Amino acid sequence: MTVLRSTVVLAVALAALVWFGRGVAADDGGRPLKQEPRTVVVALDGTGQYRSIQEAIEHAAQGDTIRVKAGEYQEDVTIHSKEGLRLVGEGVDRVKILGRNRVGAFHIGKWPYGVKDVEVSGLTIHEHGGLAMGIFNGRGVVLRDLRINGMVFAQQVQDVRIEQCVIGGSETTGVQFADSQAVLVGNLIHDNDHGVTIAGKSEVRLERNLITRSLFEGVVVTDSARAALVGNTIVKNGGGVAFLGTSRSEVSGNIVGLNKIGFLVGPTSGATFSFNALHNHEGDYLKTGSPNIPAPELKGDSDLAVDPRFVDPGSDDFRLREDSPLTRVGGFDYLGALGPATGGRSAR
Repeated sequence: MTVLRSTVVLAVALAALVWFGRGVAADDGGRPLKQEPRTVVVALDGTGQYRSIQEAIEHAAQGDTIRVKAGEYQEDVTIHSKEGLRLVGEGVDRVKILGRNRVGAFHIGKWPYGVKDVEVSGLTIHEHGGLAMGIFNGRGVVLRDLRINGMVFAQQVQDVRIEQCVIGGSETTGVQFADSQAVLVGNLIHDNDHGVTIAGKSEVRLERNLITRSLFEGVVVTDSARAALVGNTIVKNGGGVAFLGTSRSEVSGNIVGLNKIGFLVGPTSGATFSFNALHNHEGDYLKTGSPNIPAPELKGDSDLAVDPRFVDPGSDDFRLREDSPLTRVGGFDYLGALGPATGGRSAR
């Protein structure tokens, strides 16, 4: 009888431990031990721990890595209240997030909950309801090696880095920032109404990006935003770059060509120009007006009005030919986003 009673008490105690402690290991003082980062797999065919990306995110702890196997994931994905999380797809041609019910197939951050140090890479995100990806209320977000078909919208986020992504097909703006801090490096931003819009109190650096085939401007800097444009190729857009509102910008080492106009500057905005190459159809420097007013006096002393000599602009190969005048200029090995051709076609 005593043995039976002891067994029952032990079973109850173990059940209570599992229920209240949820199996979390603790030290001698009862404090939860920090779990080691895990790597988990999402696979539609059931060969991973999860079939749903969202389910894997909800169970992820700090420092975890989620690897997503090939497939088309028809779900709304949200990352919030997470730190140090990595979401890695098998590749942009193999993993596609399509969205399901809401505007925006992929959200990072969710008011009032943010994120910290989150990285997403190696997959394609499709727009849903006019938005592909929304980034809200977070810090340390990295988007790398993504294909984003639609708009990326970022609001009140800090230390965002977008690199080596292909972003296009938005009927509004490819990438839009509101009151955010970000760096964009080495991206292809194409076939949007506007390429990049920097608004509110944003501080954004654009470096070595190719921005092309926008219906209107490739870049718009407006409101009280601050921008640095360094070494970009902004070509074949309705307009090059518009500086509006009370924005302030530093613009150096860019190629702005084959657009309708180059730089458009509003009366209360400010922009400093150096070592840019411009070659546009209806003017390189203009002030806003109705119509816009030619303003050759805005030209920076070191700016160049010259044909860049692209390899094949008709086929969107914007690498520089070997005889281009835009190499070794003003401390730059080359102006623009793409270096001189060394044989073969551009990877873009």
